[in-house]
Amino acid sequence: MPSEHAEVQVRPGGEDDLTALTDLYNHYVRETAITFDTSPFTPEERRPWLLSHPVDGPYRLMVATDGTPGQILGYATSSPFRPKPAYATSVETTVYVAPDAGRRGIGTLLYTALFAALAGEGLHRAYAGIAEPNDASTRLHERFGFRHVGTYREVGRKFGRWWDVAWYEKELRPVQESRPGR
Repeated sequence: MPSEHAEVQVRPGGEDDLTALTDLYNHYVRETAITFDTSPFTPEERRPWLLSHPVDGPYRLMVATDGTPGQILGYATSSPFRPKPAYATSVETTVYVAPDAGRRGIGTLLYTALFAALAGEGLHRAYAGIAEPNDASTRLHERFGFRHVGTYREVGRKFGRWWDVAWYEKELRPVQESRPGR
């Protein structure tokens, strides 16, 4: 377990993080309804996901570490919101924090770094879906200016029960639109 006093660093994720990222995500697949994936992944199965988050552009992966080799304290991503071209200025964001990372503000550090990295990318909105209940995630998103815009009721089924997903929206840097005659 990481020392409570070790300095946490946030950096772009990369190939060397794949196994640790997969292990962290698989914890949430097996143990929680935070993700609606129901079967754990191998690192090779997660490689396309990793590669879809380069070190620049609107789709990022930020990881938090304390310098312990092969260990990730958490990660945050921005991913395409929907595949159609008109959605290109919107992203879906998410944060996963290692259960043994403790209350060290890892989610806050990750979102701070992610939104700083996205600042010059011409994005207009960020969206986050939170499987309910998840008070910690709700507080994190609200702290970053997300506001609740609706809830899909009983949209997912996992562990023999139905789960609601609350959707949150955050305004990002506005995109300037060109209008005829201006």
